[in-house]
Amino acid sequence: MMPQFNLCLSAFLFLFLIVCHAIEVKSQGIEHNPFKKTITLVTPDTKLSIVIDYAEGCRVKRLDLNGKNKLSDLGIYTGFRIKNEQFSSRGLLQNIQIKESVNDITLEGIRFGNQDLTVNENWSFRLQNNRILWEITRTYNKDALVEELALPKWSFSDLSTWKGGIFDNGGMVWCKYLQRENDTYGVHTAGVTLWNEHLPDALRIKASAMNGGKLAAKYSHGENRTFTIIQSVSENTMKPRYHLSRFVSQKTDVFAPIEVKKSTVKLQLTLAYVDYPTEYNRGVLPSIDAEAVRELMNTTGRYGVVDNNIVGANGWLTNWKCLHEPFFAQIGMALNDTNYVKNMSATLDQERNQAVLPDGRVLSRWHNAPGDEMQGTYNSQTGYYEAMWGYTIDSQTGYVINTAEQFALNGDLNWLRGHQVSCEKALDWLIKRDSNGNGIFEMMNEGVTDKTASDWLDIVWASFENAFVNAQLFEALRLWSECERVLGSPKKATYYMKIAESLKDSFNKPVEDGGFWLEEKKQYVYWRDNDGAVHGDNLVTPINFAAIAFGLCDDPQRIKLILDQIEKRTEAERLFHWPLCFDSFKREEVSDGNWPFPKYENGDIFPTWGYLGVRAYAKYNKDIALKYIQNILKQYKKDGLSSQRYSRTTQLGLGDDVLSGICTSITALYRDIYGVRPQWNRMGLEPHITTSLNGTKFSYILRGVSYQIELRENDYRLSAADFSVKSNRAFGAIKTDNVLRFYPHNREEMMLSIKEMNNGHIDLMIDSCTKTNFSFNIAPGEYVLMFEGLPPSENYTVLIDNQLRSVRTSKEGTLSLKNMFVSTTHFVLKKIDKPRAD
Repeated sequence: MMPQFNLCLSAFLFLFLIVCHAIEVKSQGIEHNPFKKTITLVTPDTKLSIVIDYAEGCRVKRLDLNGKNKLSDLGIYTGFRIKNEQFSSRGLLQNIQIKESVNDITLEGIRFGNQDLTVNENWSFRLQNNRILWEITRTYNKDALVEELALPKWSFSDLSTWKGGIFDNGGMVWCKYLQRENDTYGVHTAGVTLWNEHLPDALRIKASAMNGGKLAAKYSHGENRTFTIIQSVSENTMKPRYHLSRFVSQKTDVFAPIEVKKSTVKLQLTLAYVDYPTEYNRGVLPSIDAEAVRELMNTTGRYGVVDNNIVGANGWLTNWKCLHEPFFAQIGMALNDTNYVKNMSATLDQERNQAVLPDGRVLSRWHNAPGDEMQGTYNSQTGYYEAMWGYTIDSQTGYVINTAEQFALNGDLNWLRGHQVSCEKALDWLIKRDSNGNGIFEMMNEGVTDKTASDWLDIVWASFENAFVNAQLFEALRLWSECERVLGSPKKATYYMKIAESLKDSFNKPVEDGGFWLEEKKQYVYWRDNDGAVHGDNLVTPINFAAIAFGLCDDPQRIKLILDQIEKRTEAERLFHWPLCFDSFKREEVSDGNWPFPKYENGDIFPTWGYLGVRAYAKYNKDIALKYIQNILKQYKKDGLSSQRYSRTTQLGLGDDVLSGICTSITALYRDIYGVRPQWNRMGLEPHITTSLNGTKFSYILRGVSYQIELRENDYRLSAADFSVKSNRAFGAIKTDNVLRFYPHNREEMMLSIKEMNNGHIDLMIDSCTKTNFSFNIAPGEYVLMFEGLPPSENYTVLIDNQLRSVRTSKEGTLSLKNMFVSTTHFVLKKIDKPRAD
């Protein structure tokens, strides 16, 4: 028996050696099997791997995240379609050449096509840290008109493999809305992070076009419920096939045919495993469902991005954007995504160039096709137009508010300067509309008999003197006045602020005196017709919230009267969020679509304006503000908040649109509760924290700097790699090189700059920061302290660890001190009171 056993063993070893010889392990992580004609790449952390099969054509047949394949049987491959004939890299018997070097492996001779067009491709793969780099080089043999490019096409096993994909323009694809086979969404960017909230494993695909190529991608409901992505690179930008549509139902040809030249194009794809809960971690948020915040912002919050240069709220399913919404920059603040911020800046650039008319009028909407426009106003090249429902004047204020708040995020003075003339024109267009000189600015319509709208509530016949538009104008004037100051235009800053102050006075007058305050019902009314008739005394929440939130109403008694009755009535109906109005408009004040009450804009719940409610309550009763934020998050857990509005009677979602504005209560959580208030030249904190939120901690990235924020009631800390500031009041701070600048109350009226002479870490703990008493503790170091904004030529005392001396401010109100502190030091700067004359 032994000789036979030895013979079998020898045969086994011989076969084993043959197989081992056939498998070439090129380097750690890359395995080439010429016998099976496969190449396997595994990242060092083993979380990402791919298998390339070149036995019959070329395709990536497996893509594993943590050992689980995400692809369908079709895998990933390249191709094109010409004259309705499809060609691809898969399924062809080809003589593929493999070239191996120290760090990469290349497949050459991938050839497909016909007499109309033939392509030759090389695929090169290499590992870079825990990423896989895939470079596709394609050569076209002639010029041709191509119906579809696939560089490459990804086919995932099921539509539910991913919840969605976050784009590198700040937007997202939401797979559940690709409901029918071939439903397709196309965008002019190709980078995406695919995720499923139920698993930590996410896939990031970064796309880079070589030689100035233009990227695009489309996302589809494929055959047998697969989820497909087709990326492309072309010499010219791909155009939509159907008007300006980015989403088309039951069609995959969202892009028009494109001409390719006899040339070579290159695309580099970087594949990376992403630990989704870590990458998109919202931090430690006591009393707040941090997972719901993350998912709401990554879905509904991003959904309003239609494409590059079109950031809105109505989103890509309906191909719509309303310019008369002032909260898109706020969404960017809460998303904290540099890609969204960049796209929002580009969006405002495009709107300045295409939607602001020469006289300063800002067109109110963008849509993919005509049908919603005032006759003769739709521009088929740009998509901007006036809405058929009337001249919605809040597009003037929306553009200015978004621009000012976007500047706080991008901090780009040149960008702001590029919007100075257009913002001034937009404001001046509305400022001129005060025919009776009463300080309240007028709409284009005269009264309810016109049956046209003048603001966001587009089938309510608000007209002439509109409180909602004027409240937004006040906010726009206030914000833009500060922008003018920053731009070095103090006269214009004063001009716009004076108009705002006059508007505030007029707005708050009783209705009998031409204002909007209705003493009888303890509320602000909605509008006044040109004939003096007053309308909208049905407790319209956006108007009353806006008056308080924007600072028009600062009378504590009025604030209490308004907010207490809104809370009482909301509680009485057990509504999870505020309705647009509590009582019915009169029949003649609204369109048929708003009748009978409660219906649509006449009484339904529109969370879009939630940020105004949260902001109004934040300074009055933080617990109430927090309650409605929590309610929104609970509703998200129920239905994804993917509705236009909610029924007043059933509190179920309604409407064809999915409005990104539904997330604004969460933007207010960050702005008005956590107090995240970035400014163009610093990071700022202005919290309104309750005890239930004590221990809140999260990271925030602003212009490339990662800040750590820690919040307790009356105890706020902001830190970065090289500094830490702690205070019990609002403040702003930034460290540039070795200089820390501290802004009390996050304003620029006063500033303390601390220069650390040895480029060390600066730890600052503020006790008091007024112009008469500035005290703090500071860690050891050699510092130059510079105070700015103090009263000029005044005497102060400086107390440093019980050592007292006298100093005097300059005539410019500055004071400079140089000190060496060998231990943590208590510092007090106190103004010396002048003796009173007898």
